[in-house]
Amino acid sequence: MSKKQDSYYFQNFIDCAGYACQAATLLKGIVSRFDAAALSEKLDEVHAVEHAADLKKHDLLDNLVKAFITPIEREDILLISNNLDNMTDKIEDVVIKLYYNRVTAIRPDVPRFVDMLIRCCEEVRALMNDFSDFKRSKTLHDHIVRINTLEEEADKLFIEGMYNLHDSCKDPLEVITWREIYIYLEKCVDTCEHVADVVESVVMKNS
Repeated sequence: MSKKQDSYYFQNFIDCAGYACQAATLLKGIVSRFDAAALSEKLDEVHAVEHAADLKKHDLLDNLVKAFITPIEREDILLISNNLDNMTDKIEDVVIKLYYNRVTAIRPDVPRFVDMLIRCCEEVRALMNDFSDFKRSKTLHDHIVRINTLEEEADKLFIEGMYNLHDSCKDPLEVITWREIYIYLEKCVDTCEHVADVVESVVMKNS
């Protein structure tokens, strides 16, 4: 897997995970220093990252179509690429929902949820860095375990957030708005776990 042709795919994965990290960091800035009037501009910034991630994914697909031999199965390359792209897409979706629901204030537990998302994205990027040498890596499995653990912690945050929302908020429209946002925050973390699950499957098939 040290050949230049093979390393292209793994570097593409690393780059795409990096875009998700960028998008998550932008989301952190939005919820930490929330300014509803600036949300349209912030959405443009996140979309620029999402667009760059899309271009990177399409570049991989173009190369995959032309490739005669690939370092792992084509289906697995496609699955990993799609799930990495979904990470950035779902983060953009959160910002879109903040924007079109005309949110004026961020609920107090949301920055904590986004912090966990950032940690999860960073673990995925670290996982991708190890993936090119997965047959010899001593830390790849640890990244998978940490991603799974973070996803479980995010599930608890989601349940707690939804409970507090229904307990403290009496405005039905606000409840509907934040239910949707919480669901998409959870989806962001779920997509990180999906990447880890595919990588784990690839390792098992090639061991």
